[in-house]
Amino acid sequence: KEPISMETPIGDDDDSHLGDFIEDTNNTAPVDAAMQAGLRDVVKDILDSLTPREAKVLRMRFGIEMSTDHTLEEVGKQFDVTRERIRQIEAKAIRKLKHPTRSDKLRTYLDNI
Repeated sequence: KEPISMETPIGDDDDSHLGDFIEDTNNTAPVDAAMQAGLRDVVKDILDSLTPREAKVLRMRFGIEMSTDHTLEEVGKQFDVTRERIRQIEAKAIRKLKHPTRSDKLRTYLDNI
């Protein structure tokens, strides 16, 4: 097959080009970017409603606003407590997040996935 230029005119007015109709998969669609930003804000607000310790444990365990997640052992060393204590703090924080006052804020985003 012969190659076709991306500048090949499309339509009667020649105001559109073939390249205009090819999706750029390297960029996030504006709607998706807005959803991600909104979700990021909601997650931050919800975590900020926990105690600072609970929020930090969840952020570290799940890698929220961090480059990586951490093990119970790593988080325990950070707080100078046992893995079991971190597991308990994490479980309590997650129970709090499941309460409708907090979980309903996330439901909008989860329904759109």
